[in-house]
Amino acid sequence: MKIGIIGAGFVGRAVAKVAVALGHQVMISNSRGPQTLFSHRYALRGVELGTAEKAASFGAIVVVATPMSAIYSLPAAALVGKIVIDANNYYPERDGRIAELDNGDTTTSELVARHLAGARIVKAFNNIPMVELEPDARPAGAPDRRALPITGDDVESKTIVKQLLEDYGFDVVDAGPLSEGWRFERGMPAYCVKMDAGTLKRTLAATERPTA
Repeated sequence: MKIGIIGAGFVGRAVAKVAVALGHQVMISNSRGPQTLFSHRYALRGVELGTAEKAASFGAIVVVATPMSAIYSLPAAALVGKIVIDANNYYPERDGRIAELDNGDTTTSELVARHLAGARIVKAFNNIPMVELEPDARPAGAPDRRALPITGDDVESKTIVKQLLEDYGFDVVDAGPLSEGWRFERGMPAYCVKMDAGTLKRTLAATERPTA
């Protein structure tokens, strides 16, 4: 599968490294252009370098691994019809205050979906520290296999992303539509905490949305 990655920080690099090891074709990009990613050609052997627009066009799946503050610079036209994995988290100290998120009026992935009208957004990869992505991977059926949650409004897209995460070595819990993504956003009980599938399901169900 071709996977485009927009964002060459810690998240983008970690996702790219595993994808290449699994045999996927990967193109990684950032906002400053491929000439600034020269060292990635050696650190991430097999990864192609490109602009955000090229990575968006390249990927059957496109991973958005940028800060929330950068989502409005994403190439929306190039992402129409694409499966887009949103790995964003909201950090006010980095992204500035976003009133809709502070008030609980929407979720991070719904904001991304609003900008990327026509893309098929699936929220994933946002609640596991990237230093744990490789060491926590386990084969299917392993008793200590970690589970990761996803949300999305398109069933087919979630099925494809679910398979990708399982290939990465994780069980997957479907937490519902994008509007339920708040259940594993930053600060929630399931955020960046290792859980098996049963524990994750129970934790997500019991999570209460904070009031503004």
